Amino acid sequence: MVAIPIGAAVFESDPGVVVNPDRRSVASQALLLACRGVVGPVIRRYPIHPQTMPLARQLVDGLASVRRRPRGVEREQVRLSGFRMEIIRPAGAGRALRHGAVMYMHGGGFFLCGLDSHRPIAASLARRTGLPVVNVEYRQLPGTSIAGSIEDCLTAYRWLLRRGADPARIVFAGDSAGGYLTFATALRAIAAGLPAPAGLVGLSPLLDLDHKAKRGYVNVARDAYIPMSAIRQMVRYGAEIDGRVDPMLSPVNGLLAGLPPALLIVGEDELLRYDCEVMSRRLTAAGVPHSLELWRGQVHAFMSIMPNLPESRAALARVARFVRARVEPESMSRTA
Repeated sequence: MVAIPIGAAVFESDPGVVVNPDRRSVASQALLLACRGVVGPVIRRYPIHPQTMPLARQLVDGLASVRRRPRGVEREQVRLSGFRMEIIRPAGAGRALRHGAVMYMHGGGFFLCGLDSHRPIAASLARRTGLPVVNVEYRQLPGTSIAGSIEDCLTAYRWLLRRGADPARIVFAGDSAGGYLTFATALRAIAAGLPAPAGLVGLSPLLDLDHKAKRGYVNVARDAYIPMSAIRQMVRYGAEIDGRVDPMLSPVNGLLAGLPPALLIVGEDELLRYDCEVMSRRLTAAGVPHSLELWRGQVHAFMSIMPNLPESRAALARVARFVRARVEPESMSRTA
């Protein structure tokens, strides 16, 4: 792995190195138990099908809508063709998009979640970085394919560039399916002749749609709530054509050499740790600076589920440090 310089400091975590080897918080242990005892069994039994996807999303959206709204931020709604976005800024902050931004793509298996569910993590990143966070609510299954979701995120990036945002000051970030879109959108942008963003952040990212390759992975039985069956069905309805998935839809198979520095964060026992390890090896081979962090005792996308967990706050602080270093590398090096 190629470490990422950050001023005078360096991310030194290698694949297999746990960032938080010490005691886990009580709150994170409670979340782990809830995921194992309640969330996991529900997901394993819920039939993922185009007819059931909207019902699941309505349920998640309903639960998300009753969450307390994040404090200390201002919101601006943006509507594009077929989807919407939300720009979240720290309250009173005067920084325009041209001064830097995070484009955030939410997770949810390409058929769940949206602005409401992921507003807390977007707001946390806005407060921590001092930058506007563009939260993208891309179209999802069954209304479009995974390729359609990528296209919407590329449209959002084009919108940012048209608004005068400097690509050297834009960082893509996302969790789970949004982590997939983080890398897939960057690869599509480069292929389309657009400038690459300044950095990529994948939080428990899905990066390989080849679910068969994961079947023998040790974390298949360890993951607290993500079953192989869910990934298999998601890929079936989102990416398969005549029973086949184009390998180039998986970011791990892309032309990685043109990508900017990346930060990968994943739970030590997550199923999608497989994807992160594969991506880490391939980024190394492509000469792309990156860091892979493993978090002990943490569930899939823990930082987006509960951004206020002690471990989530620590992880998001590391994300913010990475973002600031990518957006303002010169000022960081002067103050280091």
